[in-house]
Amino acid sequence: MTASNPVPQHPDLNGLIADAVKVLQTADGAEKAQAALAAADRWRAKQYDPNSTPVSPPDIPARPAKPILSAPKDVPRRRLGSPEGKIALIHAIAHIELNAIDLAWDMIARFGHTAVTRLHLGQAFLDDWVQVGEEEASHFLFLNQRLEDLNSYYGATLAHDGLWDAAKDTREDILARLSIVPMVLEARGLDVNPGMSERLRASGDDITAEILDLIYQDEIGHVKIGTYWFHKICSIRGLDAKTTFESNLRNYFKGQLKPPFNNEARELAGLPADYYERSVQKDLRRRI
Repeated sequence: MTASNPVPQHPDLNGLIADAVKVLQTADGAEKAQAALAAADRWRAKQYDPNSTPVSPPDIPARPAKPILSAPKDVPRRRLGSPEGKIALIHAIAHIELNAIDLAWDMIARFGHTAVTRLHLGQAFLDDWVQVGEEEASHFLFLNQRLEDLNSYYGATLAHDGLWDAAKDTREDILARLSIVPMVLEARGLDVNPGMSERLRASGDDITAEILDLIYQDEIGHVKIGTYWFHKICSIRGLDAKTTFESNLRNYFKGQLKPPFNNEARELAGLPADYYERSVQKDLRRRI
């Protein structure tokens, strides 16, 4: 790259990445969420030192001593017929949202320089993921407060760390990360959230149901952001988006896509039905 054709660089990028790494390095759940909200505020206020130096993200984000992480089969079932079951369900969703905070800020910390200097995606990419990281933090805080209202707390029961496996497996490839996290894992949340909300209302818990409704609306936006940037980067690299998604699904997703799908919400998020329906059909053929 010659001096007459400089690499584009956002002046506040190093400061934003430093804040993202701070979120990842904060162990306590509520403190992590507050750090994320503060990082979003600082990004909008542009209060960065112009001499900030790049900071590398940790391979594994800091976690509190509790909840104890266990195999998925050992995590308690989330039946709503008892107060304990309701708390277990809320705790499980809070744990997902805690991981979602780290996934959003890791996107900035790990891929921010690539997005700005190599792919020329500019501030819009950074703005989008700051918004995602801020909203995930709010979700966790709402659920954490709900647990406290029910005389419990985040960390009171077992949890599993399967979500971060997706981050570890895709840490070298921004397209793989976008494929697996927003376009598969978060899209799965769109499928199951309405049913959980209905069950909570049927059990008389309108407060938690309203929190899930808010999360649902925000998550449509998150999947939309991930899908948009996936298609944008594929276009920049001259790749067929559908073929690339299917390849990433084979190479990086350890589970199986599980119908039924919430086609309406996925369509609102810009995620075409033939992406996931065709993958399910191919998986069925392999198993027959």
